[in-house]
Amino acid sequence: MAKYKVVQQLDKCIGCGACAAVCPENWVMKDNKAHPKKKEISDKELEPNKDAEDACPVKCIQVKKA
Repeated sequence: MAKYKVVQQLDKCIGCGACAAVCPENWVMKDNKAHPKKKEISDKELEPNKDAEDACPVKCIQVKKA
């Protein structure tokens, strides 16, 4: 069972790719926007996704407890 949720406000994404650069395991660039491969993550996946959240210059990514 997933312990965390990845929430992204796609309309605010500027397509800079910072999240995909720091967390390529879960973030991909598609149509000039970033997209999470998984929206539910485990403890093991938390740190790199928090790094992606921190790297986002427009703060459109949030990692929350499920």
